[in-house]
This record gives sequence, C-alpha cells and structure tokens, in this order.
Amino acid sequence: MAYKYLVIVESPAKAKTIEKYLGRNYKVVASVGHVRDLPKSKMGIDIENNYEPHYISIRGKGDVIKSLKQAAKKAQKVYLASDPDREGEAIAWHLAYLLGLDLKDKNRVVFNEITKDAVKAAFKEPRSIDVSLVDAQQARRALDRLVGYSISPILWRKVKKGLSAGRVQSIALKIIIDREKEIREFIPEEYWSIDGNFKKEKKKFKANFWGVDGKKKKLPNAESVKEITQRIDGKDYQVTKVEKKERRRNPAQSFTTSNMQQEAARKLNFRTRKTMMVAQQLYEGISLGKQGTVGLITYMRTDSTRISDTAKAEAAEFIENKYGKEYSQHTARKTKNPQGAQDAHEAIRPTSVNRTPDEMKQYLDKDQLKLYTLIWSRFVASQMTAAVLDTMKVTLEQNGVIFIANGSKIKFKGFMQVYVEGRDDGKEDKENILPELVEGDVVQSVNIEPKQHFTQPPARFSEATLIKTLEENGVGRPSTYAPTLDTIQRRYYVKLTQRRFEPTELGEIVNSLIVDFFPQIVDVNFTAEMENGLDKIEEGKEEWVNVVDRFYKPFAVELEKAEEGIEKIQIKDEPAGFDCDVCGHPMVIKLGRYGKFYACSNFPDCRNTKPIIKEIGVECPVCHKGQVVERKSKKNRLFYGCSRYPDCDFTSWDKPVGRSCPKCDNYLVEKKVKGGKQVVCINGDYEEAVQK
Repeated sequence: MAYKYLVIVESPAKAKTIEKYLGRNYKVVASVGHVRDLPKSKMGIDIENNYEPHYISIRGKGDVIKSLKQAAKKAQKVYLASDPDREGEAIAWHLAYLLGLDLKDKNRVVFNEITKDAVKAAFKEPRSIDVSLVDAQQARRALDRLVGYSISPILWRKVKKGLSAGRVQSIALKIIIDREKEIREFIPEEYWSIDGNFKKEKKKFKANFWGVDGKKKKLPNAESVKEITQRIDGKDYQVTKVEKKERRRNPAQSFTTSNMQQEAARKLNFRTRKTMMVAQQLYEGISLGKQGTVGLITYMRTDSTRISDTAKAEAAEFIENKYGKEYSQHTARKTKNPQGAQDAHEAIRPTSVNRTPDEMKQYLDKDQLKLYTLIWSRFVASQMTAAVLDTMKVTLEQNGVIFIANGSKIKFKGFMQVYVEGRDDGKEDKENILPELVEGDVVQSVNIEPKQHFTQPPARFSEATLIKTLEENGVGRPSTYAPTLDTIQRRYYVKLTQRRFEPTELGEIVNSLIVDFFPQIVDVNFTAEMENGLDKIEEGKEEWVNVVDRFYKPFAVELEKAEEGIEKIQIKDEPAGFDCDVCGHPMVIKLGRYGKFYACSNFPDCRNTKPIIKEIGVECPVCHKGQVVERKSKKNRLFYGCSRYPDCDFTSWDKPVGRSCPKCDNYLVEKKVKGGKQVVCINGDYEEAVQK
C-alpha cells in the first residue's frame, strides 16, 4: 500500500498502536531502540578534539537501517516520533543523520501519552530536533564513557577481569557499603518503655509512660523502671489534661518514575526492572477489544509532578460523580517538583481516569492490572480533598507518674477513600479511638507492662530506599535507576539478601579503590552538580563541551595517580577442606562473577569446578532421594533445587518446608508476604497463618 508519510518510533508495540490512529497515508515503523552508539571496543571519545564522539552503527542493526532508508525514500516526509526525553531526542537525531534529514526541518513529533487525540494533536504541531536536548544526552554518554572506559581497565589489570566502574553505579555502591559499615560499627543501647492498659467504665485503652513530676524521663535500664513502678501504688489515675485537635492530611502527589518504583516495591513487591517493563507495556498500548489499542498511562520516565488542566478537569468530574462533590479538590494544591526535575512532561497518570481498573481488568494480565491500579488510584487520590482526623492527647497522672494516651479518629476520609501511601518501615497508620475523657475524670489501671528494648542498627537498603536516597541526593535521573541497580548486581558487587542489598567482598575491594583514587567519582555533591550541568545544557544555558571538560580535567589527574599508585590486589583463595574428585589436588573457594564457587587448585591443568551449595535440611519433594539446596540464578537470585541435578530437575523460587499439603498431598513452601512469612500449598489449596 502506498503511503505519503513515514513515522519512525522505537518499539514495534508503539508502532502498532500509533499506525491505527494515523490512517492510510502513514506508515509507522520501529528502529527497535538505538541505531548508532559509541563503539564497544574502544573509548570513542576524542579527548584532544573537544571530546568529539565517534559514533558507529550498532552491530546487528544493518538490516533495520537498510529497511528504514528504503522506506524513507518512498515517503514524501519522514516524522521522528521517539520518546519525549533526552534519550528519545538522541535517537531522533541519529536517525536524522542516517536518513540525511535536515535538522532544521520540522520532522520531530512528541507526545506524552499514546492515545488517538494526543497523537493526532502532536502531528499537527511538529517541531525541529531540539539540539540542546541531544547535547545533554551526548554529554551524559561522554561522561559515562570517560569514567567507565578509563577506570574499568585499571580494575581489570589490578583486581580482576570483567569489573567495571561508572558514575552513578559507583555512588550507589558506596552508599550501600557506607550503610554496611554503620551496621557493623553499631553498638546497641538498652532502653525501656512502660505500657499501661487502662479503662474507663467498660472501655479499655492504652497509654505510654512519659515522665514524672511534670518532666519527661528516659528509662535506660531496669533500675530506672523499678523506681517508677515502686511509685505506682495501684490507685486510680486522674486525667489532668485533654488536648483535642483537628488534623488535615493531604494526599501524595501523582507518581514520578522514582516514587512509582518505590511504591511498587512496597505495595506490589515488584523489582525495579519489572516495574519499568510493565509500565512500558501500559504506556505503549493495550488492546481494549472493540476500542482498539490504547496507551493506558502517560510516559513513564519523568521526574515531574505536574498534571495537565485537561486531566485535572476529567478527574474532578469523575470524583464528583463517584464519591461526591465534597471529595473533589476545587482549588489547586501547591506542588513542589523534586530537586533537578525536568518539567518537560507530566507526572505518571492514567490517560483517562474513566478507564477504571475494574473496567480494564479483562484486558490486562495480573502484573499489568496491579501496576495500573496503583497508578490510577494514586492519581485519583492526588486530585481529592484532604482527609480530616480528630486527634486527642490525654495526660494521666498518679503519684507524680505521668502516662500519655494518643488517639485519632477519621472524621472525613477524603483521598483515603481511594489510596494511602505506603511506608518503608512497613507500618500503617491505624485509628486508635480513645473513650470520651475530660479533665478531672478518674480512670482505672488494668496493668502495667515494662518492656526492655535495644536500639537497632540502620536497615540495609532495599531497591526502593536506595532509589529514594539517590534521588534525594540529586544523583541519577528517572532512566538511570533501574540499569544502575541491575549493573551492581550483575557485577556481583552486591547481592540481595531478603530483598536488601548486602555488599560482597569484591564490591568492597572495588569501592575501596575508587574511594581512595577517584574520590571525585563518588562525591555525591560533585555528581549532583554534574546532573545540574546536564540540565543547563538541556535548557540551552551551557555548552556541553564545557560541562564535560569541567569534569574531565581533575579526573585525568586522578587517573594518572591511580595508574602509578594502585598495587595489584590478589583476591586470596580459601581452602575448601576437600580434594578434587578428578585429580586429587586440594579444592579451593574462588570468587567469580556470580559469587563464590569451588575450583581445583591445580588450575589450569585441572579445570574441575563445583557450585557451592547449602542444604536446607529438607528432602527433595519430587524424587525423594536428594536434598533441597540453595542455588543462585545468573541474575544472582536465590532459588531452591535438588542436590541430584541434573538427574532430578526440581526447582522452586520459594523454600520447601518438608511437609505435605493436608488437602492435596503436594508439597508446602514458605512464601514472603506482607507482615512476615506464610506456609502455603504450591497448588493454592491450603495456607497457614502468617508468621512474623
């Protein structure tokens, strides 16, 4: 079929959705991501010539480029409709170069959502390629390449082949290791609390010890608790003060990329990479039967919290109709974008609030529905009125000993009717309703419970809390978080233990070298300043070469010192305690790319290796001959398998518990669930109570 206009996008899924909107005069094809990049075999940056990048066509993309050129020749005009961010602009720029398009020509089309109206509107207002946006991406690639291709060879020579360093990944690694040092050096301190159970008439409530004789008092040890309990003589307590207040709680803003990743980790147990993969599916288009293919959410790489007036108006009408006028936010709430936010597009929201999760569930798979529900609920809540809570603080006193009870009751749910933001500590705010009390009332003490506690070390970072920390420090941007976390795990610098990052010995060695010899790379403030420099390039306020030069000159000095100063580090092999079953030489424990493994000390004459396996004390539920052992996947994820592999191919992501299901006789496994662990049947026929 003949066509007048050729439209090029990144992905086939996006191409399929858009072509249906544009009609027979348009042909939409996909570049399948980037078509040109810096070469993998060398630096590709001419430092002596103003950091000129030397781009080449990506290996394996020859057929794609050839077909794009052929299609372009047949078209009267070519439109470049890659994603609306730095990376998308760079893809458009590279395509323009390969196809011989004029950069001043208005052939660039951008849209924040893939819906018929948004796409058609975008094609009415094409623009020329934004060279400032391209330069910002070019500067980022140059900086990343200068760091990676300068430090990585040193690590290869001095430590181990296959290692790498990068601007953002090195800071992420340092943050994880600094936290680990805090944990190791932490000294627990004892402290006590006294919980009191009270009642007025038949209504019971709790209060906590506060102090004595009008002064707040800490309880560092059992002796201090004894002093207090000896003063309490079992008599009733008097209510000496009642404070009542009305507190308003505002909803969270609509999602940016980073807080979508954080919330999906908290509420859905999604890994960062999974969140972005599912979000991309929702953005690029879902088939809605007779309605055709529609993008269900706006562009998913954004650090803006802005919402368009059209979306606000649609949300207001929806909320009034579904929940009532009193739930709709009539005046715009002031919002603040995160540090360094690029406000080119909106927050992540549904493309139409009228496409409710209930209506969409027939078209979405399980993971798509979970994430869409989260995005939809968060957006709707952000456009609703504040929740109103009645709070009450009651002071109880007896013989100078003071207890305080805090209560709260929801007076008006507001946005909480739809959505409440998750918390990193896993706790949720709950109502605590106190009996109606006034000053002078007498309440009865039911019992007093002293409890010993010890201060806890800071928690290791989860994916969610690490992203939050990187964002708070101005390090990285929406598109970099998921690849950064992926890289430090693939390099085995860190491993996930109970979904928390724990540094490996290799990670600590690499971090130590970078901190000692390349302090600028892991300086959070310096890196945040670099990100600001990239933003200024994008805004046309600074030349990209100047930003790169400002970084590279001091870095080059560090590089020279490192070449001379770093001594070759020998990672010592540990004795395994048994001999090789091939040649009889002692086996040793080596550190490899995916962790530790057994190897023959007679290497290279003997290449015998074995995985290090840990038995969990459970018989294999499939063959009943082997033992269930812990294993690691290539992505460093823990799973369980049979010790008789490959003779028995039993595997499970969940830990078998060594018992059979009382209903179907299949095996039971232990799953991590919200609030603890739960033993369940693999067929879903049986489950036990959650254990904390």
